[in-house]
Amino acid sequence: MDEFRSKGGKKAAKVAIIGNIILTILNIAVGLLSGSYALVSEGAHTLSDVATSIIAYIGFEIGQKPADKEHPIGHGRAEAISGLVIVIFLAVVSYEIITGAIEKILHPELIVIPSTLAAIMAVVGIIVNLRISEYIISIGKQINSPAIVADGQHQKTDIFSSVAVLVGVIVSNMGFPILDPIVGLIIGGLIIKTAFEIAKDNINNIMGKVPSEELINEIRDIANESININTAHNIKVDYLGSYATVTLHIELDGDMSLTESHELAHTVQEAIVEKVPIVKSATVHTCPIGLEYNHEQQIDK
Repeated sequence: MDEFRSKGGKKAAKVAIIGNIILTILNIAVGLLSGSYALVSEGAHTLSDVATSIIAYIGFEIGQKPADKEHPIGHGRAEAISGLVIVIFLAVVSYEIITGAIEKILHPELIVIPSTLAAIMAVVGIIVNLRISEYIISIGKQINSPAIVADGQHQKTDIFSSVAVLVGVIVSNMGFPILDPIVGLIIGGLIIKTAFEIAKDNINNIMGKVPSEELINEIRDIANESININTAHNIKVDYLGSYATVTLHIELDGDMSLTESHELAHTVQEAIVEKVPIVKSATVHTCPIGLEYNHEQQIDK
């Protein structure tokens, strides 16, 4: 599984970096030649994609490192942290694009009507960004990597940006050149929106938010089925980037020996880790059937 994740992460990074370097060069070159500020803005955006893809991959590689003395449950949160670094890059890029667009809107004499070459480049950008973003997000979901998925979501904003550029070029040539910097302003807003969504997802990941009730139910069912009981409860899932740890309680016969309860607890732990791919480790606490106590307490009173 680790080898599969490593290969997938490297493949996604290579596609993103190479694809965005090509798009950056084309967007800026065509933007300057055609006089489209929106296309130059899009070039700046794709340049940031190169940097964020590198950051995403670094976070992915650190997250792959095994547990050690200082990090007993691994380095998985490095992926979510790299997602937040991507947010900072997006914020800087959006600021530069928005301030440049506002300057042109306030000083219309700076605006140049873009040529049809900009429209052709926008169409190319739509096609290329669609393929790249779908590919990266698909790999990110397959290997359960928040960093790779965040990078793919970032890439996806370029599709909307290219559509906006295309519309801006067409309308500008119809006699409304002011629309070109307005499109640049829209692109900046789209980047801010993406940054917010990526920040929210990765902060939730770091904070350990449970992704779905279905996962809790799946863990409960596997625990109950593994030793033919119906007492699994107080299930807690802690996410660490691409994987999770689980703690839960099961009720057993109070007269059972310590050895027997120990063996059953390990049976449940092994079943959960084996059958739930994202769970890397599970810890099971056993308690006598019928015992009522506050689960928030660390020690029974």
